[in-house]
Amino acid sequence: MTQAPTTPKALRQRHDREIVALALPAFGALVAEPLFVMVDSAIVGHLGTPQLAGLGAAAALLMTAVSVFVFLAYATTAAVARRVGAGDLAAAIRQGMDGIWLALLLGVAVVAVTLPTAPWLVQIFGASDTAAPYAATYLRISSLGIPAMLIVLAATGVLRGLQDTRTPLYVAIGGFAANAALNAGLVYGAGLGIAGSAWGTVIAQVAMAAAYLIVVVRGAKRHHASLRPDAEGIRASAQAGAPLLVRTLSLRAVLMIATAVAARLGDTDIAAHQIVLALWSLLAFALDAIAIAGQAIIGRYLGASDADGARQACRRMVQWGIASGVVLGSLVVASRSLFIPLFTSDPAVHDTLLPALLVVALSEPIAGVVFVLDGVLMGAGDGRYLAGAMLVTLAVFAPVALLIPVLGGGLTALWWAMALMMTVRMLTLWLRARSGRWVVTGATR
Repeated sequence: MTQAPTTPKALRQRHDREIVALALPAFGALVAEPLFVMVDSAIVGHLGTPQLAGLGAAAALLMTAVSVFVFLAYATTAAVARRVGAGDLAAAIRQGMDGIWLALLLGVAVVAVTLPTAPWLVQIFGASDTAAPYAATYLRISSLGIPAMLIVLAATGVLRGLQDTRTPLYVAIGGFAANAALNAGLVYGAGLGIAGSAWGTVIAQVAMAAAYLIVVVRGAKRHHASLRPDAEGIRASAQAGAPLLVRTLSLRAVLMIATAVAARLGDTDIAAHQIVLALWSLLAFALDAIAIAGQAIIGRYLGASDADGARQACRRMVQWGIASGVVLGSLVVASRSLFIPLFTSDPAVHDTLLPALLVVALSEPIAGVVFVLDGVLMGAGDGRYLAGAMLVTLAVFAPVALLIPVLGGGLTALWWAMALMMTVRMLTLWLRARSGRWVVTGATR
């Protein structure tokens, strides 16, 4: 008996179920990450202003380090998903272990650099004389958890590639709860002050890494995959991640330039900019969840040599990105009178903030397409193109943004420049997606 052909509606529904099943847990895990810093800030803030300022400087350095190495998750997701699509789970887990070993090596290297240079790092980051000792203390202790943090990134990529975003959500929730309890107990119960906060975070990160490793090791034993480090596999993981590192650094440069320009515009503008940037980052979590689903789904289709399925999934995810952008942009406009007072009561900041927020709202559909196509091309292992496209975007954005203070523009002009940046990203990614050159099938790219 021949099977009836799948209708377009049934295909869309299947893609929708896959996207939702992967994206919703991924969104929860993404939101849990910044809550670590929020809990630390809430607990340390009661110790005093210098301690809180020190935590702020050290945490910013740590978050920068982690964001730079996020390629460990992205590259591992794509590589593992391809092997899953090819039906070789043993090779998929072996590929994931290479990423985890690379994360451990990089983490140890970062600790070796950070421990002796912590006072200098917090100083160049702008910590005041009163805050610097606390920042150095927090940075030195918490840097011991960096290998665990990077292992968490790589292991998250392994599970995403295995089409599992629920386990990372559960681990993130557990880690958040443990971090909050340990911080409160060590800071106040044990009287360790800011050092207690750092130790609490380290212990929570190590526990999260251990939880991930238990899951991955069980999978390796079940499918008879080797756990030993393989020099060739680790080298391949590094080579796959290098272009994504360039992409991430270019994106960080865009955000740094934007903040530097806002600072030159005056105190009111930089205050308003920080609020807009915080909201923009929150909206990015929702869109990034769809991108994560894209990485896992596209990698699996290409690994299964289903080029048509990959293209269809890409089209459906773009539709999701546009719809999500429209919804998020509408929510920003509709709720602006509710959340702006939560951040500021200064009329000048309010007046500066509002038009910039409207620019963000208008550009959200563009952002939706950007995040989705970013995820699609990552899932396809198209890192070199992503790196080049982001460098082109940086080259367009930088001169436009730097001219804003010279030409007398304000914060709204800066966020129009950010909208231009996202538009350039969308065009470069759309051209690649339309060309079909990203569609390279097989267990490896």
